[in-house]
This record gives sequence, structure tokens and C-alpha cells, in this order.
Amino acid sequence: MPLMRYVILQHGQELNFVEMPSEYAYQLSALNLRLNKEIEKLTADQVPELPRAIAECDSLELLQESYQMTNGLHYINELESSFSAIQEENYPLISLLTEIRALQAQLEQWYEEEGAL
Repeated sequence: MPLMRYVILQHGQELNFVEMPSEYAYQLSALNLRLNKEIEKLTADQVPELPRAIAECDSLELLQESYQMTNGLHYINELESSFSAIQEENYPLISLLTEIRALQAQLEQWYEEEGAL
């Protein structure tokens, strides 16, 4: 079984738990921090609200049914979808999308190689 790592994201009082292959968890955290920094520069009307990465851990057991674990590829696919829908004219959004899509491609390859898709 592949080694997984967990990225904990916070949006207001809500927590999200994203399960990532261990070698890509740091990339998701770094991407999240960069997107949160850059999202303030976007001028489009429909800019998504992002949670903030607050922690990473090697093991995680959710004790309340109200919390759900999100698959890393599923999370990055939703992130890519929300950013590709932004109609931005004043900021080079393509650089952010390129970073998202690079991690997306790496995760797709990882899941394919692991047979986990």
C-alpha cells in the first residue's frame, strides 16, 4: 500500500482533509499557499474562495462522521475546474493554471501507476 500524507485545509471554521501521495503533499501545500497569495490580485467577478493549508500529517483518523477525507486527485480536479472558469483579463491567470495542471498531471500519473484510479 502506498504511503499517504494528509493536508489539512481550513476555510473559516470548516476543515477539509485531503489525502495525497506522500511525495506530493508538500506540492499541494505550497500550491495552496501560492494561490492564496495570488488570488487577491485577481479582478474577475467569480473568483473562488480558497481554504488555507494549515497542517500536514503522516497519519489521520477522522473520529466524527461529519468530516470526510477527500482524494487528492479529486481535490486538484475541482481546483483546476474552478480556476479555469475564472474570466480574468488583468492578471496572468495562465501561470496559476499551469501550476495546478502540473500537479494534476503528476497525480494522474501516480494514481495510474499505482492502479488506484
